[in-house]
Amino acid sequence: MRAQFVLQEIWIGLRRNLTMTISLVITVAIAMALFGTGLLIRGQVNASKDYWYDKIEVSVFLCAKTSSNPACGKKDATQQQKDEIKTELTKMPQVSKVEYENRDQAWARFKDRFASNPAFVNSTRAGDIPDSYRIRLKNPQEYKAVVQALLGKGGVDQVINEQEILKKFFKILNGLQWAALLIALFQVVAAVLLVGNTVRLSAFNRRRETGIMRLVGASNTYIQMPFILEGAIAGAIGGVFAAILLVFSKTLLLDRLAKQMSFTAQLDWMQVIMVIIVSICFGVLLCAVASFLTLRRYLRI
Repeated sequence: MRAQFVLQEIWIGLRRNLTMTISLVITVAIAMALFGTGLLIRGQVNASKDYWYDKIEVSVFLCAKTSSNPACGKKDATQQQKDEIKTELTKMPQVSKVEYENRDQAWARFKDRFASNPAFVNSTRAGDIPDSYRIRLKNPQEYKAVVQALLGKGGVDQVINEQEILKKFFKILNGLQWAALLIALFQVVAAVLLVGNTVRLSAFNRRRETGIMRLVGASNTYIQMPFILEGAIAGAIGGVFAAILLVFSKTLLLDRLAKQMSFTAQLDWMQVIMVIIVSICFGVLLCAVASFLTLRRYLRI
């Protein structure tokens, strides 16, 4: 009988405040979707960092007639300069592997990597990419010593550390993550306020029933239960909609981003499911706690 009464009161409360309940569900859905998206982006960044950490290279581009570096003098690097650079690289304790890549090889690799972007490939001509040495480091964090040793050396046009390029990209992703979490925080605040208003309105509409229950000796927990469950149910429904939005975030945002950036490391669906579970639980707990804290005031009256 008690369970039936509680369920009946929950249904009455949700039906009476239908407009505010819908607003609460939408707010919770957006908040949890943004919160989950922030977690997914964080997971994508960490997975990408772990994948690329051992694959980071330092590229030493040699002088060519098209070089803008005044030290090159619009001349190609001589064979003697190439041999000296390779000899110095092989002697460095930070270097684990050195590979020479001529212009034809560089052009073929460029076309293969950016095959999905024909306009970009067509804007570049064979020979635009100079000869280079591709250096694999034992510890990618020790790139500075290698770069400093090569800068200004004869035959060297420029030295590019891929870690610096990846850092900029990961910085953008981290910015997106914090932006999503910040907007989610504002949405959470809005959800808490909506929960408070919904519970207050529901408590006011049922003040007569609540008063009768107090007179017959009902406990505070028993009186509170329908209101708390109303908020929890609204939070759960919002969490379900947030789960749908998170699936779209995975397929339409992160997967496309990974494909465009040629990232092999992608989030698997198990990670997405874990984020969805966390988001739903957080939404239910948020609404239930907000309902409980709001009700404490009314139970003193």
